[in-house]
Amino acid sequence: MRQIPTSNGPVEIEGHPNHCPFCHQVITPNYLYGHLNYDTLEVILICPNNVCNKSFIGYYDEINIPYNRYYQYNNQTSLGNLKEKEFSETINSISTNFTLIYNQSLAAEQYQLIEICGVGYRKALEFLIKEYLIQKNKSEQEKIEKKLLGSCINEYVDDVRIKKVAKRAVWLGNDETHYIRKWEGKDLSDLKKLIDLTVHWIEMEALTKSFEIEMPE
Repeated sequence: MRQIPTSNGPVEIEGHPNHCPFCHQVITPNYLYGHLNYDTLEVILICPNNVCNKSFIGYYDEINIPYNRYYQYNNQTSLGNLKEKEFSETINSISTNFTLIYNQSLAAEQYQLIEICGVGYRKALEFLIKEYLIQKNKSEQEKIEKKLLGSCINEYVDDVRIKKVAKRAVWLGNDETHYIRKWEGKDLSDLKKLIDLTVHWIEMEALTKSFEIEMPE
């Protein structure tokens, strides 16, 4: 707990952002001032990183229990610079569309558009897998383009590791587009982990093949 000055006098607050929304470094912010807006406290914070030193707002919810009233950080800040996820040259050579769609979905997530960003991640996954498969099966391009993603994975993906994680990523991605969720115990973070695993194994396969070509036995 710490006490900060506000427009209505000093109040007690608990918790703080662990990352600056501008430089994205791990921080313990400096506190400047608080403004009470109904039952929400808006606290002006400053990044202690000398290279950044930008101010932003942390949002705190009122906690009112007997003999104690304070404000708890609710894990939200004002928006700073949007983060982008960087992908390797190997992945970009397979599908620049995947990188573009993934980062647009990540932007939606940072804007707290949680109900739509999952659909975007699902679309990014489809572009990655289909363009990966087309690259490996150029004569089958038209068939791959028209097939359902699940069928493409079952029929064209040879690597067992890619097949296992890609199938599960599709399951969770489909949940993001449907009215009723099938996988209730899984969420957006699980979808992103499965996409990361799919990216990893596709990249490992592509790199292995490139070294086999460059260094034949």
